[in-house]
Amino acid sequence: MPLNIPNVLTWLRIVMIPLFVGIFYLPEAWISWPARNIIATVLFTLAALTDWLDGYLARSLNQTSAFGAFLDPVADKLMVAAALVVLVDLHRTDAIYAFIIIGREITISALREWMAKIGKSRSVAVSFLGKVKTVSQMVAIPMLLYQYAIGPFDMEFIGSMLMLIASILTVLSMVYYLKLALPHLTA
Repeated sequence: MPLNIPNVLTWLRIVMIPLFVGIFYLPEAWISWPARNIIATVLFTLAALTDWLDGYLARSLNQTSAFGAFLDPVADKLMVAAALVVLVDLHRTDAIYAFIIIGREITISALREWMAKIGKSRSVAVSFLGKVKTVSQMVAIPMLLYQYAIGPFDMEFIGSMLMLIASILTVLSMVYYLKLALPHLTA
């Protein structure tokens, strides 16, 4: 594993996961709910920003690596899955959304691994639809973590609507990838 800035940022994202989850399970006497929400929102948002930053730095500094290409999406999926499980536990999102999003990530990861094994990984490269799905998730989750209104904006309502949109986009992107891979799976 090459030790470079992009890989360190990816590892940092993974290390943040237990901190992010743990904040909600500290005794109530230690930290108020508004403070938990703010800290978790900041941690998740930092993780999302480091996801963009590590990719940018890897390309611009020419520090891409096979290990980084493997670990980066794993870190992203772990952080999103942890956030969804916490949000379901706190009754801030529906379990069906978490199931759809986590199930799609497992399915598409397995599909990409299979396609790489048969030499067809470019057939299921990241699409624009997949990127829009990711952005909608990365905006919805912090809103649901924060939960409180900001001025006239009801973060919980907006986050819930974005989570619904993210779930629909998740299904659509999974269907898209499966359609791309279908000719190679039946061959």
